[in-house]
Amino acid sequence: MRLKITIIFNEPNSDRYGDMGESKAVASVLEEVRPVQRALSELGHPVVKIPLRPPLELVEEKLRALETDLVFNLFEGFDGRPETEAMVADILSGLGIPFTGNPPSTLSLALDKAKAKAVLKSDGVRTPKYQSLSPENLYLFHLNFPCIVKPLGEDASHGVSEESVVKNLDQLTKQVTKISQLFRGDTLVEEFLEGREFNVTVLGNKEPIALPVAEMVYYLPPELPRLLTFAAKWHEESIYYKGTKATCPAEIGEQERQLISQTALTAFKLLGCRGYARVDMRMDAEGIPNVLEVNPNPDISPGYGAARQAKAAGLPYSKLIEKIVMFALEEHSYSRVEEIVL
Repeated sequence: MRLKITIIFNEPNSDRYGDMGESKAVASVLEEVRPVQRALSELGHPVVKIPLRPPLELVEEKLRALETDLVFNLFEGFDGRPETEAMVADILSGLGIPFTGNPPSTLSLALDKAKAKAVLKSDGVRTPKYQSLSPENLYLFHLNFPCIVKPLGEDASHGVSEESVVKNLDQLTKQVTKISQLFRGDTLVEEFLEGREFNVTVLGNKEPIALPVAEMVYYLPPELPRLLTFAAKWHEESIYYKGTKATCPAEIGEQERQLISQTALTAFKLLGCRGYARVDMRMDAEGIPNVLEVNPNPDISPGYGAARQAKAAGLPYSKLIEKIVMFALEEHSYSRVEEIVL
């Protein structure tokens, strides 16, 4: 099947992330666009690229004018406005244009880490104990130290550093205040689990499958907390980047593999994921995987994350991209059928 495909993505701009020294994550979307375009062309699809710029009203006009069979959605939200990721997906949905990845409801839910964790917890999926806190309501804190402090509504490890793990009230107060001010909102504070860390990419719609389990392995000095910081992802000269390695398939037994994979599949379904998503987990003291978060728009660049796990499953990069396209068409046909039935 030969399709006219349009790749949309956010054009990097200077913004508050640049002020924090975290602009590299925003610019990285360009490194994802090129290989996706190349893979789609190799599959025989005519491809055009459209970078999106604010305001949102102009984006809707641009998308409405598209002559395309499918949108390959690599849009991650305008710089400093991660909530626009779901808004653009909502526009595509309203226009009836098939697009890859997750629906707007899932993108919006996953962005609010506390709400997502509440959904998981309500269905029995383990997640570290947590609270949504700001400088104004810190007196409500009731968790056990050590804790980790993150922005409530960000991704790409924005705001996560070795200072994120706090061991007393003074450190907690300082970090909650800092993150609240930098990201202009509440923080997610959760008990910090020190067990092994895994992630699983899940592919599919009605009958999703889990790709081989990957493990984040840390080779860090003992005084540094073992966690995937912003530097570990983006700053090649940092001790965290050099001391953080992904291993796939993870060196685990079959029972652990099944438990981790099933947890990922359950989380994928509970959050209403479609197409593809990545589920991040850590083991607790009982050896049970706890879901840290679900990333409904993970990096699909070659050699990283989803692509690495697909390769471990015997799925070449072009085939991974082809599957993502087919899942989008499949999901669109489901939606059209449901609309007709209703």
